[in-house]
Amino acid sequence: VQLQASGGGLVQAGGSLRLSCAASGGTFSSYALGWFRQAPGKEREFVSSISWTGRSTVYVDSVKGRFTISRDNAKTSVYLQMNNLKHEDTAVYYCAARRQSWATRRLEEYDYWGQGTLVTVSS
Repeated sequence: VQLQASGGGLVQAGGSLRLSCAASGGTFSSYALGWFRQAPGKEREFVSSISWTGRSTVYVDSVKGRFTISRDNAKTSVYLQMNNLKHEDTAVYYCAARRQSWATRRLEEYDYWGQGTLVTVSS
């Protein structure tokens, strides 16, 4: 499975961005998907995850109410709508897929990773 993330950029605090991640290969519709981020000098951290059906989603507390994860199995893509962005959201964002169907925040349970897309939020 190959994952290609896009949609990052520079935005002012309070603004919005929509990240996309296109997948190729594998059986996308059966995979749970996730978004992680890594800020400079920090470890990669969980942001959000979505189950194979899209009915179950998980968010880190710091983005609840601001970010929304979704997926389109027909387009083999996962998205992260980010609203009311804050300076502390600045990071490289990575999409990931796991061969299991349920959502999880555990980084080590993901089998495939995209290359990352940079989000910079100016304060």
